[in-house]
Amino acid sequence: MIWSLSFDPLVPTWALALAAAAAVLLAASAAATRLPAWPLRALAVAALVFALAGPAVEREDREPLTSVVSVIVDESQSQRLDGRDTTTADALEALETRISALPGYEIRVTRAARGEGAAADGTALFSALADSLSDVPPERIGGAVMITDGQVHDIPETAADLGFQAPLHALITGRENEVDRRLAIARAPKFALVGSEQVVTLQLQDRGPAPTGERVRIIVRRDGEIVSEHRALPGATVDIPVEVAHGGDNIFEFTADPLDGELTDLNNRVVLTVEGIRENLRVLLVSGSPHAGERTWRNLLKSDASVDLVHFTILRPPNKQDGTPINELSLIAFPTRELFSVKIDEFDLIIFDRYVRRGVLPLLYFDNIARYVRDGGAVLVASGPDYADGGSIYRTPLSPVLPAEPTGVVYEEPFRAGISDTGTRHPVTRDLPGSTATPPDWSRWFRLVEANVANGETLMNGANDKPLLVLGREGEGRVAVLLSDHVWLWARGYEGGGPHVALLRRLAHWLMKEPDLEEEALRLTSRGPEVVAERQTIGESVGDLVLTLPGGETRTLTPTEVEPGLWRANTPAPDLGLYTVDDGTRKALVHVGPPNPREFTDVLSTTRTLAGLSAETGGSTRRIADAGGEMLMPRVVPLRRASAFAGDGWIGLRSTSASVLKGVDRYPLFQGLLGLALLLGAVSLLWYREGR
Repeated sequence: MIWSLSFDPLVPTWALALAAAAAVLLAASAAATRLPAWPLRALAVAALVFALAGPAVEREDREPLTSVVSVIVDESQSQRLDGRDTTTADALEALETRISALPGYEIRVTRAARGEGAAADGTALFSALADSLSDVPPERIGGAVMITDGQVHDIPETAADLGFQAPLHALITGRENEVDRRLAIARAPKFALVGSEQVVTLQLQDRGPAPTGERVRIIVRRDGEIVSEHRALPGATVDIPVEVAHGGDNIFEFTADPLDGELTDLNNRVVLTVEGIRENLRVLLVSGSPHAGERTWRNLLKSDASVDLVHFTILRPPNKQDGTPINELSLIAFPTRELFSVKIDEFDLIIFDRYVRRGVLPLLYFDNIARYVRDGGAVLVASGPDYADGGSIYRTPLSPVLPAEPTGVVYEEPFRAGISDTGTRHPVTRDLPGSTATPPDWSRWFRLVEANVANGETLMNGANDKPLLVLGREGEGRVAVLLSDHVWLWARGYEGGGPHVALLRRLAHWLMKEPDLEEEALRLTSRGPEVVAERQTIGESVGDLVLTLPGGETRTLTPTEVEPGLWRANTPAPDLGLYTVDDGTRKALVHVGPPNPREFTDVLSTTRTLAGLSAETGGSTRRIADAGGEMLMPRVVPLRRASAFAGDGWIGLRSTSASVLKGVDRYPLFQGLLGLALLLGAVSLLWYREGR
């Protein structure tokens, strides 16, 4: 309880001040003239003025509040090294026991690691400290204790930035004389042309009392496969050439041999993702027989900024003799040798649109085209009735790589193209606009070349459920056959048209090996605090996936089908580093976080980083594990006022005087009979004294 004196004047303040001044003047004049009993006169007047001030005695009923102590537990990845997590758990248990035994203290334990999200960089303990005390008034804070290895990356500049005046103590896990090896990326490209060689600059560092002078082996992997080995001295930088082998993400992993007795080999490995960018894709379009949709392919490919198109239309075969002198012809001779012998490998795709054998292209060059496909090239045959007759391109040495053999029958009847069961799961035809309706919401076609599919996948069907679009693989290359020449009806908007742009563009890019259009693929991506594994397949089911975390732990993921042919599984990504997913035949990788995470820039435990700030608050920074791993836990002492809150073998916490007001009792001094009696007593005493 707290007692105090308060006033509630019965008259305005100015009147009370005037009365007090008059009382002082009367007392002064009485004293100056030495009137009898002038002190009693002054006392009587003062009592009257005091009564007008309305004095009262107040009693406050207060309940004392506890002093709040925040304990921040560092649970970052570096705290899992060399038994630090065990030391941390033991220290926390001992600290909770000792603080709980002190009367008037409340302990709050907050476990902290990185900032928000899997990709956040560094250990953020002070943001966790601010959050834990956000609802506590500064006068109630008794102190803060951090159990950490000292590798903290959000340390404020001064103690004033903490927002409270109480000691900060740091209990450092880990031991002295630790050693570690670290590999870091100093300079690297983010993008590069496919097929180009790029240089990655690495730094190799040994920290602690580690031996130096021996060259260290560095292994380079691309997409999980070893591609080269190099050697470097600790403390030096090394330039390593790497080749960007394909479009999309090329994931390079650089691993240095471990150092004897080092804390961890996780930071002996760095991962670099280089996005492979193709130069403009080169497409050769050969148009044969003139037809209504002859310019459909040309218009589509010319509108694609990533495609360089070379287009030839055969207007006059060599055997055509109409008597026109050669010097009067404006046609360009078809450069067969340059295109199909000398420069054939420079093209990413060759399209034959209604091509008919008329002696323009000798059979020898079809052998070159077949070899080109087997070596990784791509051919698309957009056929018409010519594919079924004797001049068909199938009747050439190219036939062994074509997946559809014509029967010689051509259907001339209206039909709506449909997606086959395989096509609903294939990225080329999956989710084509209008395909979900029955019948599909696109216009009819009127011609189909009948063919038998030998070694390909039928993605679309036509009249009488016959194959319409067939895709196949041959060696390292790809082939597609479109068994109708009426796709131009979609382009012209006949009966509302159809998704010709989506279909033909996807088809062309699948042939040119666009990674996103692979029908059998395993992908791993990082999305916020999770990693997402996707399995693309044209099969009807997939098996479990095995995810390997940066620390070597494994998890089994069971994907679920999110749409036909696409299966997905997601799981939290608790750590920074390289994640690998494997389905038994395929492997995918993703790196979570920055290439050189601050968490592993320096993993040696240290008292240096927090010593200055803790000393500024009156606290201390000390190790709690000796060289042998024995815990050295300090005593906890409550202190009300002190300039230093730490000493040899002990740490102190501030005892606050904060309280909450529960009620107030007020007792007026000059109210009712009591006030009247006091005033009458003063007057009676004055009368008695003057009467003598």
